[in-house]
Amino acid sequence: MAGKGQFDQVYQFKITLKGAKPPIWRRIQVPETYTFWDLHVAIQDAMGWRDYHLHEFEMTDPSTGLEVSIGSPDEEFGRGILPEQKQKINRYFSMDNRSAEYLYDFGDSWEHKIQLEKILPREKGVTYPVCIKGKRACPPEDCGGIWGYEDLLEILRDPDHEEHEEMLEWLSEDLWFDGAFDPEHFDTTEVRFSDPDKRLKIAYR
Repeated sequence: MAGKGQFDQVYQFKITLKGAKPPIWRRIQVPETYTFWDLHVAIQDAMGWRDYHLHEFEMTDPSTGLEVSIGSPDEEFGRGILPEQKQKINRYFSMDNRSAEYLYDFGDSWEHKIQLEKILPREKGVTYPVCIKGKRACPPEDCGGIWGYEDLLEILRDPDHEEHEEMLEWLSEDLWFDGAFDPEHFDTTEVRFSDPDKRLKIAYR
């Protein structure tokens, strides 16, 4: 998909799923004009999540030095969350303010570390966003968070485990996985980035 508007620079981020051993991570490059909503969509697509659940960013606001939450404003609970579709990443991220936390699924609590690695000139002929590297597969949705995922992998490794067949059946019913689930698999050429503007219309309609 095409990048967002006119831009001269791209931000290179490393996204790491916290607690995963060996590490599960992605390296992506996105336009400097991206909002946090756009970044959210790029993270979902690069990691392999399906955007089924709520999410939230937390980082330092460089203008105040205070921690801020950026995501979908929660009117029900009155939380002070800044609207992600109105916050530009270049307003917050710089080489002096490089880190953020990204929480996906408030139930399973998938915590990601976001690290700005570089700010680069836009490369001619490249369609952004792009995933340039990564390691290991994204965990299945709704498997119980990082500890539930570790339990799932242990069950899959043991054909004699009483839940082995049940877990295989559960994964096979999930059409997202084409064939057997391989926790070590990741291929940048299989990443498909969706249009964040179209996703925004669906999310906030």
